[in-house]
Parts: sequence; structure tokens; C-alpha cells
Amino acid sequence: MTSPILPAVVVGIDTPIGLTVVRDLGRHGVPVYGIARKPEAVGMHSRYLHRGLVRPPTADGLINQIVALGEELGQACLFVISEGDIALFNHHRGRLGAFKCLFADTPQLDSVLDKGLTYVAAAKVGIRAPRTAVIERMDQVAPLRTSLRFPIVLKWANPPEASRLLGPFGVTPEKTRYCQTPDELEDYLRRFEPAGIYPLIQEYVPGNGLGQFVLMKDGQAHYTFQHTRVHEWPPEGGTSSLCESVPAHQHHALMDQSIALLRELGWEGVAMVEYRYDPATGESALMEINGRFWGSLPLAYHAGASFPYLYYRLFGLGLPIDPQPYRSGVRCRYMVPETKRLARILFAPHKIPDRKISFKRIPELLSYMADFVRPNSYYFVFDRRDPQPFIEDVRQILGKIVGGRKNKVASIPEPVVQKKGAGS
Repeated sequence: MTSPILPAVVVGIDTPIGLTVVRDLGRHGVPVYGIARKPEAVGMHSRYLHRGLVRPPTADGLINQIVALGEELGQACLFVISEGDIALFNHHRGRLGAFKCLFADTPQLDSVLDKGLTYVAAAKVGIRAPRTAVIERMDQVAPLRTSLRFPIVLKWANPPEASRLLGPFGVTPEKTRYCQTPDELEDYLRRFEPAGIYPLIQEYVPGNGLGQFVLMKDGQAHYTFQHTRVHEWPPEGGTSSLCESVPAHQHHALMDQSIALLRELGWEGVAMVEYRYDPATGESALMEINGRFWGSLPLAYHAGASFPYLYYRLFGLGLPIDPQPYRSGVRCRYMVPETKRLARILFAPHKIPDRKISFKRIPELLSYMADFVRPNSYYFVFDRRDPQPFIEDVRQILGKIVGGRKNKVASIPEPVVQKKGAGS
């Protein structure tokens, strides 16, 4: 018997995440309608996109666009990629009756956006989180000078909320900030004093990023996948620039704890539980939970872990899934940040704030080149089966480079030539 098919609408196909959702659904025969901020977006050029639409410039315009599309399509599945857009659509859920919403609702999203709530739930299931200090005033910093081990890491408990509160003061919160000394910590925190809100102050945890991905429904894990971050941008820790799929039998106990944590939070849908894992000691510490499709989703796709389609089938169609084992040892590169990482290691290692890590330049360069010919090496954007998004991405990058050079030339003032008068 043929499975029923519902169209899918994907909001946010400007990024490799949205592009991967389009590819995964399209390869399984799902008609995909994509929404992007501009017609040049990478997802707009995928062969798997049934129709692409440019989103209006306002939030109300976007909601009206989706409501109209829902009236046209009838019943359909709605995927929303970014946390900001998820919050927006949750605010207007009452208008989305034509859609099956395949993204976290407001209570669920809040439980993972607020790291304080996440860490409380983690403690209940026995997961270690980094030692964290919370301050409300600058006079609370002084005791931390002796009680904390440096370097320390600063991050926001709720980044979207921090951006909203700091915006009127002209301050943009960084996702992660390293401070090497107590004086550096105090100097950095003073910029937030006018707003009266401060980031979490967290102990530094050595090791590599380890992500465990879970599709949850009715308190059960229906599919799991995990990867390690081989490289990150920035080099001291950040987002994946090179990641590799890890065999399912590794970190089995930790995966059980990740599932228990999501069950404790009442989680439904997809999520990534992110740890810092130290292979030297075997210890891990929880960093955060991404309650949406994660940045390294292209790796899962290339390794055979079809999270978008499994999510669509389980929640959109209400059908059981037959999860196939994914391939371990698959590597996936995000070339722009991976190249920026290499450039920093080769030419500006002094800008790496974590003094505990060091890189050997020649091996790093050789490894970068070797990944172009490794059999199991794939890319966040490039896909031989769907090359046009990559071609368009390269065209835009080259256009920006050429345009930037033209602007620099145009900005150079012409020399002033003074004409000599008759009496000179």
C-alpha cells in the first residue's frame, strides 16, 4: 500500500540546514514549498524544491503569506528552521489550522532556550553540567576572582531574550566569550551594567563537541544519531566546521541519559543534546540543547540519517518509521568557516583566546587538503546529486569579493591637481 503524501512547507531555506530539509524531503517524494529571504538563497536552487517563495519583509507579511499558502494547499506539514521564526509562528499558532506544525511549541522551546532550566532538568537525571555562576550586579564579581578557575567561558542563558534586552543599549551579545584572567572578566562584564543583565559565567571544559540527536515521540526515542566535532569555528569552540558521524554503540550510556533528559523535559520532535567530551578522561559535560534542526544536519543527511523525513512521517503522517542504520565515519565540512579556521591557525594564532590548545600549522594544512579526496568526505552545501545550490553559493561569494574590491578602488580619492595660474 502506498503511503499518503502531504506537501511540506519549509520556512528558512537560506541556510545549509533549510537546504538539507528540502533535499531530504524531496528525495523521499515529498512536494516541498520553500520560503527564503531572497531569491538567491541556496535552497531556492535545489532540484528538490517544488516551489520557492520570497518572504515579505515584515513578520505580519510572513504570517499572512503562510496562511494564504495553507489555504491553497489544504492540509500540509510546516517546518520552521530558526528559533526566532519558531517563536514567531508559535505566537500565531491559532492561525495555522491548515498545517501540522513540525516544530517545538512555546513551553518546550523555552525549556531549552533557558540554560538554567535545562541544567536543572539535567541534574535530575544525573547529567553533569559545567560549574556555573550567575550574577545580577557587578559587586558580585569580586568573590569569583578566587572561587573560579580560569579561563572561564561566558554564554547567555537565553540568547534571544538577551538580544532583545541589550539592543536598546547598543550592545550585541556574543554567543561565547572566553576570559583568561579575573581582570579581563570584570572589564568585559561592565559593558552590560547599564542594562542590568549578565551572561552565565561558566567553568571551562576541555575536549571536543559531541552532539547526540534524538527524534522523540510519546516519551520514546524513535531514532538516534551522534557526531563529534572534529573542527570548530572559532578554533577554541563554537559551531561545527568539520564533523564526523560516530558509531551508534559508542557513548551508549550517555545517549541513554540524553533520552532521559528529553523525557524529563517532556520533549516531542527533534533535538540535539550537545556535550563537551574529553577523550583523555572519558568525562562529558552538558553544554546545551538545540530544540530544532541543528547546524550539522547535513552530516546526518549524508550519513543516511533522514531526520526530516522521519519527523515528517512520524508526526505529519502519523505513520510508524523503519529507521535504517546510519554510516559511521562520514565527515562533512562547512567550507567557509572551515577555511576561516585554517586561516586563523596559519596566520593569526594569537587571536585564539584558549591558551590551552595549540595547533601544528603544516599538519592542519595537509589535513585540510586531504579532505578534498577522502572517500567519506562530504559538504554542507555541495552535493553531486544537487549541484546548483553550490554553484549559486560560489557565484555569490565571488560577486561579494569582486564587489568589495571595486568599492575599495572607488573609495580611493583622486589626487588633486592644482592648475598653475598665468602669474605663477
